[in-house]
Amino acid sequence: MQTLIGIIVSNVFVLVCIGISTLFEKKKWMSGEGTRKFVHIAVSNWWFIAMYYFDTAITAAIVPVMFVIVNYYSYKKQLFTSIERGGGVKNLGTVYYAIALVVLSLWSFGMGRPEIGGIGILIMGYADGFAAVVGTKFGKTPLIHGKSVEGTLTAVIMATVVVMGFNAVYGLGLSGAQMIIIAISATLFELFTPLGLDNLTVPIGSSLIAYAFL
Repeated sequence: MQTLIGIIVSNVFVLVCIGISTLFEKKKWMSGEGTRKFVHIAVSNWWFIAMYYFDTAITAAIVPVMFVIVNYYSYKKQLFTSIERGGGVKNLGTVYYAIALVVLSLWSFGMGRPEIGGIGILIMGYADGFAAVVGTKFGKTPLIHGKSVEGTLTAVIMATVVVMGFNAVYGLGLSGAQMIIIAISATLFELFTPLGLDNLTVPIGSSLIAYAFL
């Protein structure tokens, strides 16, 4: 019963996130890129729902597998325009996002340490999401691959905040240097990974580095 409730709560949560972003897009309160990043950030918080309702790798992976299917359909049919890139620019970033959720659900819940997977997912959501927002609005200093120094520094800061939060709440015992290494590594993954694949490399890479330290 708890698993069923978790699946229902998960899907309602994601639909609410997409619904809010769609409203923002229609009201022109946000640009297309803004609504996309809103969903990117908001949906990463699903991990806390998973940690509350699911206690095995298989049950935790059910919802992400559903996300993979729905996101791929949306990508092909432009079903949810608020989560897809506009202007004819298409990549499978949203599908990779869901695949990362599947991989980290199976791995981290499977070994009984979902907080390790949470580090990667929340870094992907908050660091990558806020970096794009800040870079788009305030990025004045070009770096590489269309990224800015301002956006990249935001990614490092947000990734550090995420790691520090997990370290404090779950008592992981990471040192200050280790947390900074995780944050910088995540930012480098995001900086150098093309074609939306950073939605795979950032969360999985960050979680693997955290696991190596632990």
